[in-house]
Amino acid sequence: MSNEYFKAAQDIEKDLTQFLRDIVAIPSLSGEEGDVAQRIKQEMETLGYDEVTIDPQGNVIGRIGSGSKIIAIDGHIDTVDVGEIDNWKTDPYDPVLKDGVIYGRGTTDMKGGVASSIYAGAILKQKGFPKDATLYITATVQEEDCDGLCWQYIHKEGKITPDVVVITEPTSLRIYRGHRGRMEMELSTTGISCHGSAPERGDNAVYKMADIIKDIEQLNERLEPRDPLGKGTITISHIRSTSPSLCAVADGCTIHLDRRLTIGETEETSVQELLDLPSVKKVGGKVKVLTYDTPSYTGLVYPTKKYFPTWEMPETEMPVQKAIAAYKDTFSADPEVGHWTFSTNGVSTAGMFGIPTIGFGPGHEKFAHAPNEEVEVDHLVRAAAFYAGFVDEFAKG
Repeated sequence: MSNEYFKAAQDIEKDLTQFLRDIVAIPSLSGEEGDVAQRIKQEMETLGYDEVTIDPQGNVIGRIGSGSKIIAIDGHIDTVDVGEIDNWKTDPYDPVLKDGVIYGRGTTDMKGGVASSIYAGAILKQKGFPKDATLYITATVQEEDCDGLCWQYIHKEGKITPDVVVITEPTSLRIYRGHRGRMEMELSTTGISCHGSAPERGDNAVYKMADIIKDIEQLNERLEPRDPLGKGTITISHIRSTSPSLCAVADGCTIHLDRRLTIGETEETSVQELLDLPSVKKVGGKVKVLTYDTPSYTGLVYPTKKYFPTWEMPETEMPVQKAIAAYKDTFSADPEVGHWTFSTNGVSTAGMFGIPTIGFGPGHEKFAHAPNEEVEVDHLVRAAAFYAGFVDEFAKG
């Protein structure tokens, strides 16, 4: 049956391609996804989904079937901004199709995966949906600002607990089974202000930060790789200071830290390794894990700590084996299996809730957040075929 899914996906290439171009043409930064959500809802309804809703957070949830085996295929519909427009060869919101490639913001990260998953549902409806399965296609919000927040809401408030989740972030059509986690922290120092004409009268918080910055750079260098996800990292992404005026000694200094977490690294271990730095101990530096509390486009605020756990699913586990089997059946070839470099909504489904999660998506990670973002039409077609084949394979039990 699965080879038929590939043929069916090839047959709907034109419609799938046009739909992706439609949704890429709608700007949808995090917190501004309302217009694209409505367009996606319209497409699901046109394609004959059994039920389509937009939840209070703004996530579009399409359902097909009502069987006992619950499968969710997830993709986020927000994108990052375009950056320096002069670096783009085409208009990022006027998607160009040239030589089998679509260019535009969000083509790879990740409206391409969203479009393919939605059309996979249509293929399954056409070919005969598995009797004992329920499929949710989730087009989710705010991922670029806060990975997994949408699935915290869907799982806790929407009461949807799938047996497996497929994340459609770009994988170059490989099967992915995990990625590093991440967290965002601030480290601050305090001082005493005084007039800038006599700095010796004060205690400069910026100077106290200088040695800490060096220690953090060295900390990153000595973090060790751990199989299978490799090395964790830490970097300073922002620095700011406070003082009564620009003619005064700084009485506060804060750095923003982006910490990527490999196997065995947690919120607790990552905070403690900073507190243990000699420079932090010397000046009494404070470490704080940040909170995300930005409203969604619907106005809903759903606060969460900015700690997103590492997750990894062994290749021997059933969902990965089902994905491998579906790939082989669909394409008559063996898949490559690996891991993402960046993080995804899997930090919630797998990392927080322990829901079996895999990844498979059109496009390549290297184009995410880059100018001249692109995705191959062939990838869109193959991804749609794989999703349909996976649902069929997983429903067999």
